[in-house]
Amino acid sequence: MEIPDRSFGQKRSASSEITSWMHGYTRRHPVAALETVGGQCVLGLRAIQYLVIDIATFRFPVAEFVRQTAFMASASAVPTLFVAIPIGVTLSIQFGLLAGQVGATSLAGAASGLAVIRQGAPMVAALLMASAAGSAICADLGSRKIRDEIDALEVMGISVIRRLVVPRFVAAITVGVALTGLVCFVGFFSGYLFNTFVQNGTPGSFVSTFASFATVGDFFLTMIKAVLYGAIVAIVACHKGLTTRGGPAGVANSVNATVVASILLLMVVNVVLTQLYVLMFPRTGF
Repeated sequence: MEIPDRSFGQKRSASSEITSWMHGYTRRHPVAALETVGGQCVLGLRAIQYLVIDIATFRFPVAEFVRQTAFMASASAVPTLFVAIPIGVTLSIQFGLLAGQVGATSLAGAASGLAVIRQGAPMVAALLMASAAGSAICADLGSRKIRDEIDALEVMGISVIRRLVVPRFVAAITVGVALTGLVCFVGFFSGYLFNTFVQNGTPGSFVSTFASFATVGDFFLTMIKAVLYGAIVAIVACHKGLTTRGGPAGVANSVNATVVASILLLMVVNVVLTQLYVLMFPRTGF
């Protein structure tokens, strides 16, 4: 009789511990979420402020900007290229089949082009930026944080935001815009080749419908998305890196949180921007 009682007591204590942990998490999580969002907003505003001031006073760290841009481009360009090719081919397959079912095979280029330019290019570039460049930024700053290099800079009176955050912020925006342009070109070219040589489409109709349906406004929206996505990835990564705690395990947790938070924010911002563009500039005809 003692063994069942003891096991029942253990089960009861374990359930009570889980319940208390859930109650504590429910109380702590909203506060931590608000602190994180507030810290990221403040960091973003201060980065923009220092960027304007440094450019106006010719104190912008050009060497660090070039170094970070080269690093992010080298870490993200090749994966983005190899992701853009299957994205373009997949869109060409899906829209080619759909156009064939409704008897509008000549419009495959238009549908594929709109999908690549409006949604595919900025999202692919942003996701690769978040997973490759964002994680690297967070790991770098997090490692500096646990080695007390960040505190040493502050003790010496050196602004961490000006020295470390601002060049990474501008570099992420630059690389995000460049990768978006790369995805636009590769997605269109791969879709064109697949539609022409595999689906036996007409090259002229693919190009003409693409140019007719995809407008300059769509390209401007894509570039605006690229700028915002690059800024979001940089701010989230820098904030998570600068607030790292707990040694090497804390760096790993910060990197994981950076990728997850960046992707969630990018998805939300993409929906908001797309809906705003549709409401402000509705299509009345083609």
